[in-house]
Amino acid sequence: MKTIILLFLVVITTAVNSQTKEYTGTYKRDYDINGEGVNKYTLDLKPNGTFIFHNYRKISTKNPEENQYGKGTWKSEKNNVIYFYTNKETELDEKHTLNFTNTKARFITKSPRDKSDKEVKTHLRFYDSEIFWIKGHQLFKN
Repeated sequence: MKTIILLFLVVITTAVNSQTKEYTGTYKRDYDINGEGVNKYTLDLKPNGTFIFHNYRKISTKNPEENQYGKGTWKSEKNNVIYFYTNKETELDEKHTLNFTNTKARFITKSPRDKSDKEVKTHLRFYDSEIFWIKGHQLFKN
């Protein structure tokens, strides 16, 4: 009986870790602003369930550089939805000011059943957030 329970726990742990590895990695998106400026988003999803977000923005040569940071935890649930959370007491500080609580993104990749030549870049599409400017953005996995 102990062997069966141990085997069951090993299988469950392996399945959970393998699903998490699919999502982990660095996601980026760079926008050119009329050839004068740039807006860069970087999101790093770590295997331990934490994340770090960085938004770098330089609108034009006349405007100063802007940096915004966020950090917290993430988890994946069914239907390839990733939920982000930020603990206000421990993860928000002078540098990390973005609160990702209630932020959701969909993990999009080419289906293994799709045998066509269509290329689908693996990415996250943010569809719900209290950070108004992040909704609708797509960050592509490196």
